[in-house]
Amino acid sequence: MRFRRWHRPEPYRDTSRKRAAFHRKQRLEREALPLFADQIAAGQHGVEEEMARRVVWWDELERDRRRERAAWWRRGRARLFSFPDELRQTIRKVWWTCPYPADPASFADFLHQIAVGRLDPHRPPWVFHAATQARITPDPSSFDAAFRQIGHRKIGGGPKATEADEFLFCGNLGSGLLFLRSRVRLIERHESFYTSSGHRLRDSKIGSGGHYVEIEVTGDCPDADLATIERLAQAADTRPVLVSRVARRLRARAGDEP
Repeated sequence: MRFRRWHRPEPYRDTSRKRAAFHRKQRLEREALPLFADQIAAGQHGVEEEMARRVVWWDELERDRRRERAAWWRRGRARLFSFPDELRQTIRKVWWTCPYPADPASFADFLHQIAVGRLDPHRPPWVFHAATQARITPDPSSFDAAFRQIGHRKIGGGPKATEADEFLFCGNLGSGLLFLRSRVRLIERHESFYTSSGHRLRDSKIGSGGHYVEIEVTGDCPDADLATIERLAQAADTRPVLVSRVARRLRARAGDEP
C-alpha cells in the first residue's frame, strides 16, 4: 500500500521566540485585569518551569498522535479487505496513482467515496478518459441540430460585391462523420453578392434572386442521409439548395494500373 513512513519526531526545541511568546502571554493576562495584577502574577510560574513542562507534554502528544494514526491505518486496512478480491486489487493500484495525501484520514475518505459510489476506481476522475462514442444525431429536427459550423472564409478574391461566404460544417447522422461545404453560387454571371440577414445557411445573398446554395458532402453518406441533408438545408434557407457528394481522390501508387 501507499503509506507514508512515519519519521521519528524531533524533541521539543526551546527557543528564544517561544520564551518571548510565553512572557507576552503572562503579561497580557495581568493587563487584562489590572486591579488583580499582583494576584495573577503570584499564580504564574516561571519560563524555565514552562519549558520543562512542554518537553514532557510534547513527548506525550507525539505518542498519542502515533497511536491515533496507527488506529486510523488499521481501520482503513480492515475496510479495504472488506471489498472483493478483484476490486481490492484495483483499489490498491488506484491509491498508488491518486493525488490524495498518503495519510490515514485521506485513505479512509478514499475508501468511503468508493463504498458510497462517488468514486469509480475503474474510471478515477484524475485520469483523462476519452469519449468512447461519437456524437450522433440520427433523426435531427433542423440543420443546426445535426451539423455544427467549424469553418468560415470569404471566396471570390475580387471586389466585395463579388465575394461570397463559404462555410464548413460537420456532423454524424449515424453512418459516420460527414463534412459539408456550403457555397452560394450565381446563376447569372453578371449578378453580385451582398450580405443580408433574411436568409439562412449563413447568409450570402444576391439582389435579383439569381442564385442557389451548393453543398458538397464528404464522407460515407448513403442516399437516405443525402436526402435528409437536402431536406434540412432547404428548410433552413429560402434559396434553392443543391446537395451532392464529393468523390474521393485516391493517390496513384507506384505499380498501379492507370
